[in-house]
Formats: sequence, C-alpha cells, structure tokens
Amino acid sequence: QVRLVESGGGLVQAGGSLRLSCVASGSSFGINAMGWYRQAPGKQRELVASISSGSRANYADSVKGRFTISGGNTQNMVYLQMNSLKPEDTAVYYCNVQRLGVPIWGQGTQVIVSS
Repeated sequence: QVRLVESGGGLVQAGGSLRLSCVASGSSFGINAMGWYRQAPGKQRELVASISSGSRANYADSVKGRFTISGGNTQNMVYLQMNSLKPEDTAVYYCNVQRLGVPIWGQGTQVIVSS
C-alpha cells in the first residue's frame, strides 16, 4: 500500500511562487513515475508535470518554463516549483504515482492565484 501526502498549496498573487511537495510512504516497490495533475472547477483533471525513472521530466505546454518538477521514485518524494503563477493556474493539485501499472492519487492541495 502506498500513501501520498501533499503539502504546499495556498493563496498567492499573480506572478508569485509556490512549491508543492509530495511524500510517498508505505511500499514503494514498483513505482516508476511520479507527477502532478490539477483540476480546476468545471474542468477535467490534467497532467501538469511528471518525472519517470531516469529523471526524465515531462511538462504540459501551459507550464513549460514556469514550473519545475524534481525528485522521483528513487527518493519517494516529488516536488513542483511553480513560478510566475497566473490566475489560470488556480486548481486543486494532485500528486500521482504509477505503481505496477496502477495510478495512485493524493488527497489534493488547493492552489489559488489572485489577479
């Protein structure tokens, strides 16, 4: 069983920064990718960034150049540094791991960017 605990969300003005953290506890055997998704009100959950074995990172076009993902399965932790935040980044951010082909989700952390 893997449990994900997220932290770091909050309220920030446009142009500001936040850093999200996610710690995976329990059996981490078989985790081969970690990442962040977000879901804004009335919208589908979307991939923000992910990092796979070998530290290969993947970003949504909307956050490239502003967000940086770090950590990964070797550390059982994943971080998301978010800079130059925009109001459209407002959403609930979810930590996600892929373990033996099964997605596991955190409880989510709210990010609100005011204009």
